[in-house]
Amino acid sequence: MQHTISILVANEAGELSRIVGLFSARGFNIETICVGKTLDPAWSRCTIVTSGDDRVIEQIIKQCSRLARVREVKAVTKLPHIEREMALIDVSVRAGDGRQEIMNLVQIFRGKVVDISHEQMILEISGHWQKVDTFIEMLRPFAINEITRTGCVAINRLSALEQGAQAAG
Repeated sequence: MQHTISILVANEAGELSRIVGLFSARGFNIETICVGKTLDPAWSRCTIVTSGDDRVIEQIIKQCSRLARVREVKAVTKLPHIEREMALIDVSVRAGDGRQEIMNLVQIFRGKVVDISHEQMILEISGHWQKVDTFIEMLRPFAINEITRTGCVAINRLSALEQGAQAAG
């Protein structure tokens, strides 16, 4: 089963390498990884999607929590949360029926056309990874030249945070 883990780590050279090294040394696979600065530029949020049972995820969280310059590690998937991924897809398609079909798909999936030429289009889609996968699958009959995906970013829902605070209080 896939799990999303959020790690708040110091925004310093080598910190991401230490986290990835921990996963590698223990044989944990990283499905996706996404890192970016937080509101405080001294810290970065690292969102990792991995797979394993609850015991494996608990072990990952404990191991990451022990790393120096890691402030917080949490399993986002344990509580209600919002996940998003973005993909840019380069498709070969000339003006005509094929282009109209793609435009209809873009509209249905609430995507965007971010670049266009006489023979190609670059499409942007964002949402849950399953939505992104489905959109890409719908484009398979066309000539897909390239796909670039961001990896998952996630945050717990506000209602989940309020419930957690009430349970602790």
